[in-house]
Amino acid sequence: MGNDYFAVMGWSQLPVVTGLCVGSRKLNFPPKGLRLFARYSQAQDRFSSRLQDSIENLPKLVEDIVQTSVNTGPRGALRAAQGIQAVIRVGGEWLADVSQSTNSSAGLPTQIQLGLLSPLYLRRLFESMGATYIKLGQFIASAPTLFPPEYVQEFQSCFDRAPAVPFEDIQRVLREELGRPIDSVYEYVDPTPIASASIAQVHGAKLRGSQEDVVIKVLRPGIEDILVADLNFVYIVARILEFLNPELGRASLVGIVKDIRESMLEEVDFIKEAANIEAFRRYLEAMGLTRQATAPKVYHQCSTRRVLTMQRLYGVPLTDLDSISSLVSSPETSLVTALNVWFGSLLACETFHADVHAGNLWLLRDGRIGFLDFGIVGRISPKTWAAMEVFLESIATEEYESMASALIEMGATNKDVDFRAFARDLENIFSSIQDLDTEIIVATTRGPSTNTTAVAANVVVDERQMNALFLDVVRVSESYGLRFPREFALLMKQLLYFDRYTRLLAPNLNMLQDQRITIVSNRGSRNRDSFK
Repeated sequence: MGNDYFAVMGWSQLPVVTGLCVGSRKLNFPPKGLRLFARYSQAQDRFSSRLQDSIENLPKLVEDIVQTSVNTGPRGALRAAQGIQAVIRVGGEWLADVSQSTNSSAGLPTQIQLGLLSPLYLRRLFESMGATYIKLGQFIASAPTLFPPEYVQEFQSCFDRAPAVPFEDIQRVLREELGRPIDSVYEYVDPTPIASASIAQVHGAKLRGSQEDVVIKVLRPGIEDILVADLNFVYIVARILEFLNPELGRASLVGIVKDIRESMLEEVDFIKEAANIEAFRRYLEAMGLTRQATAPKVYHQCSTRRVLTMQRLYGVPLTDLDSISSLVSSPETSLVTALNVWFGSLLACETFHADVHAGNLWLLRDGRIGFLDFGIVGRISPKTWAAMEVFLESIATEEYESMASALIEMGATNKDVDFRAFARDLENIFSSIQDLDTEIIVATTRGPSTNTTAVAANVVVDERQMNALFLDVVRVSESYGLRFPREFALLMKQLLYFDRYTRLLAPNLNMLQDQRITIVSNRGSRNRDSFK
């Protein structure tokens, strides 16, 4: 007899019987059997409901898989073969490590026991798989609210590196995109690339006619097909996982994959990057900051979706101590300028630069700060920034109840939060900041034909400790039911970059309390004097 029979008979409405009265005596018997039956009945109802939903959603899933596979085409098979090669290569590294560890008395480390699913080997696999998976790895590193902390920590080291594309292939892309002979646009193009990454390759050049020095950013041939094939595969996997486990739908797994797809495809569209650069240049113009900072001018007449021609800026990264000291008398003042320009862009510009590592933030020969590479940008709402501002101020003043209130304001939650208990947990975390190890590593190189010595420096703030600190904040916040927008992670990552520059260029500077640094409060209010 099924559940429908009991419903018809009205039994589902009967109370659970725990005893029976006969005359003046009550005969008790355990209701365990009936309770077990009730639980079984409820479980069966839930299973039937899920099964019914799955049956209804199956045609849509099949349609999605078929349509996505058709859109992917033959390139999907090629990427599958390349993926198998990457798995074999990284799997070989894992087996070699297993062999070494077997001979050790300490036993197998946890990383090795987990195999290719461990954070270490999964990062290596992503790097071997190329552009899409490198970008996915960088997304994991910047999304601690979505992924386990050990994976977020490991993927901080997901490096974007790729062998150089042959110059003949670069020339072919230039001819196809420009629609005319290369020498009619450029007087000269240096065949040796300035930089080569998974998405694009950069070459120095000189414009014909004006003789201006430029750089040409060229999309790697075939990279769009690779991205489409890989992202379609990731989408199919996400759809199947949500189908098999509907609980994942609550975490919006498919929605997250769609967001990643949109973000990646934006990064390979140089028309959008050009728009990001122009927006930042307009911000500098509107705020009267062009004498303090700049971004490269875009030459639209020789730029397309796959080719971006920009003014060539000459300078040094903010970690090159020797060169910085030769360009400006006060590296600290230059750092203050960089901070003010970037903080100001958070609300006064359409987007903010979301990748200010040393390769993208330079001190130029003329003393200005140069912001480079606008492929990764962020957008922040005034509400989120208002909460973020209170959060930063509370870090500086060690007011942990204010910090807790700001994080509660920023994080989405559907339950009440005990902000005093939350504040106590945050205080325990931030008390560890004073224990962070900081080390400055200085490297010197003597020129082969001169007596000059170049000095470069880098800061080891124990980056893993800094990232762990941030992850602790996220972990504790999540324990109180908070989930932060991804822009929070993007902002925190940039602040960690600036923290490194501060420890190197201005060790005594308090980034959050120094009166020369203006943290913008709204679009209409800012202290321009702090930029001068």
